[in-house]
Amino acid sequence: MAQKTILELVDDLDGGQADETVAFALDGVDFVIDLSTDNAARLRDTLAEFVGHARRTGGRKQRGKAVVAVGAGVTNGKPDTQAVREWARSQGETVAERGRVPHALVIRFQEAHS
Repeated sequence: MAQKTILELVDDLDGGQADETVAFALDGVDFVIDLSTDNAARLRDTLAEFVGHARRTGGRKQRGKAVVAVGAGVTNGKPDTQAVREWARSQGETVAERGRVPHALVIRFQEAHS
């Protein structure tokens, strides 16, 4: 019997379909939120004035849009952490044997397998 697992992102603001996962940080706390394209643009527009006057502390010049892939490495709506760890190691990343896999690695894994 074949099974197909589908992961559907839901916009955390309005409950509609989410198109991307947006990561941001405030007061030393990292956040991720699933948003539609319109709501992600609203968030970026809202923060743009503050970002324009802020000092960068590292990271990329511009964040790419994180899209969660449907299918590869996903079981029960959650990523297969063992598959993510193996893939991350093959990419030269250091990943612990146990514990939570960093969200950024999960996103990169899903992008690579979409």
